[in-house]
Amino acid sequence: MRRLVAGMAAVAALTASLSTPAQACTRTLYVGEGNLVLTGRNMDWKEDMSSNLWTLPAGMKRNGAAGPKSAEWTSKYGSVIVSGYEAGSTDGMNEKGLVANLLYLAESQYPKPVPGKPDLSLSTWLQYVLDNFATVVEAVEALRSEPFNVFAPALPNGAPSTLHLSLSDASGDSAILEYVNGKLVIHHGKQYTVMTNSPVYDEQLALDTYWKGIGGLTFLPGTNRAADRFARASFLLSAIPRAKDENYLKGVPGQSFTYQAVASVMSVMRAVSVPLGITTPDQPNISSTIWRTVSDQKNLVYYFDSATRPNTFWVSFDRLDLKPGAPVKKLTIQDGEVFSGETSGQFKPADPFKFLPATP
Repeated sequence: MRRLVAGMAAVAALTASLSTPAQACTRTLYVGEGNLVLTGRNMDWKEDMSSNLWTLPAGMKRNGAAGPKSAEWTSKYGSVIVSGYEAGSTDGMNEKGLVANLLYLAESQYPKPVPGKPDLSLSTWLQYVLDNFATVVEAVEALRSEPFNVFAPALPNGAPSTLHLSLSDASGDSAILEYVNGKLVIHHGKQYTVMTNSPVYDEQLALDTYWKGIGGLTFLPGTNRAADRFARASFLLSAIPRAKDENYLKGVPGQSFTYQAVASVMSVMRAVSVPLGITTPDQPNISSTIWRTVSDQKNLVYYFDSATRPNTFWVSFDRLDLKPGAPVKKLTIQDGEVFSGETSGQFKPADPFKFLPATP
C-alpha cells in the first residue's frame, strides 16, 4: 500500500511538472567561500525586448507612472539595470548589492485598489526596490504592508504584465514576492535559492522536494517547462563547488575563486537556458533565453551574457559615478552591438526611458 501511495504521489507530481506551461526566466542564488554571493538570472521571452543597460544614479525623482495619485520617491541608491522595451527595469543591482529580478507568472492576480493608497505601475516595481532599499530585510518589511496599489498595464507587445519579483542581497538573504488570488505572498529566507515561473512558488517548492527525493544523478526532467527548469537548476546549483576547484582553477583568470564561481553560476544558467529560436506550436508561452546576468554582490560587478552575441561583458560599480547629480548613462545593445570585458567607460549620457504607464 505504501508503494502504491508513493507511486500515485510521484505520478501526480510528475504530471504537474509536465503539464505546467513555461513562461520565462530562471533565477538562482549562490553563496560560496569568503561570503561570496552571486545571483544568476535568465531572461526567456518570445521575442527580442530591445533591452539596453543603464546606470541610474542616486537622487533621481520618480513616480509610480499610474496617474495623478502615483507614489513618489527620490532614489537613495544608484543602480545598474537592464531595460525591457525601454518601458521598465527587468533586472538589476544597486550600489549596496541588492539584486532584483522580474519573472513572468501567469497566475498573478493583483489586489483591488484601496482608497487613500498611492498608485504604482508594475513597470516601476523593481526600480522602486532598487532605489529605496539596501537589504532584503528592509525591502520585505516595507513591502509587506503593501504601501501602494499595484496596476499592471499590458506590455508593449500586448502580453499581460503578470509578474513576480525575486530579491537577494550581499548577505545571501532572499525573498520571492508574488500576488496570488489578490494577496501579496512573500517567501523570505536564505533557503529560497531557485525560482522560475509557473506554478506559484509554493507549488514550485513542492515539486522540488519530489525531484530531490529521486536524486539528480538518477534522473532529472529535461523539458523547457518552468517546473522542470526549476528542478534542474536546483540540482545543478547544489552541485557546483563552493570553494576553489583545483581541477579547473589554472584556466581561470588570476586563478581567482571569484571568477571561478562566476563561471560556475553562468554555466548553470546556460545549462537551464532555452535554445534561441525554439518554437512549440501548442505551447505559445514557451520562450527562448535571450540574455543572462550574474550579479556579484560582494564585489559589485554585474555580468551580462547575450544569447545573440559571442561575448560576455561586465560592469564594475567601482568605476561608475552613481552619486546624486551624476548623469544617467546607457549602454546600447538593442541593435546587435558587441561588447567584451569591462564596459563601464562605454556607457553614454542619455535621457532616461519612461516607465510604462498604468491607468488606475
